[in-house]
Amino acid sequence: MIRVKVLGRGIEREVEWRKRMTVKDLLREVGFNTESAIARVNGRVVLEDEKVEDESEVEVIPVVSGG
Repeated sequence: MIRVKVLGRGIEREVEWRKRMTVKDLLREVGFNTESAIARVNGRVVLEDEKVEDESEVEVIPVVSGG
């Protein structure tokens, strides 16, 4: 299982880990895409193609834009 916390939204949940799961897959699973959020896995900001290991702790940081 992967523990996911969406910062600023009060959302915490567990996502079932799958072999070859990427950050992009995980973001999609919790309702985000790589244009609307950044992920920090085990305290480190990662790119969308990075693999996520079982038992990881992930923080999703929604991107705010506007003018």
